[in-house]
Amino acid sequence: MARVKYTEQDVNVMARMMRAEAEGEGRLGMLMVGNVIVNRLKANCLDFEGLRSINDVIFQVQGGNYSFEAVQKGNVFYQRAREVEKKLARAALNYWRQQPAKYALWYFNPYGECPPTWYNQPFTGQYKQHCYYEPIANTCEGAYRY
Repeated sequence: MARVKYTEQDVNVMARMMRAEAEGEGRLGMLMVGNVIVNRLKANCLDFEGLRSINDVIFQVQGGNYSFEAVQKGNVFYQRAREVEKKLARAALNYWRQQPAKYALWYFNPYGECPPTWYNQPFTGQYKQHCYYEPIANTCEGAYRY
């Protein structure tokens, strides 16, 4: 059973984003980015209210900028999805979840140590260069849904 409904177009766009954001962190790093994408769709709270599809998540604009930097800056994002990333995208869409991204809604590469909070949200851990953050307790129950 999938965590969210999805189409092959969703698989493609998610695979492209996973690669663009975390190709240098290998398959596990790409899966964690995929986990965050699905979590944002499931959450329906905080910065992510009203998102109804993977496309909504990928192309969300906040504060005048795309939520994912790769949408406006990434040549890799606009390359064709490869089978290896499509397989990883399907895994994340279907169920794959792992700490530190298991409940995370945010991640970033600080080019240094991970701060203990990111916009007041608690740090859940680091994988390679990315720091992951989940919502403050009791502020976003949707982030913890299957």
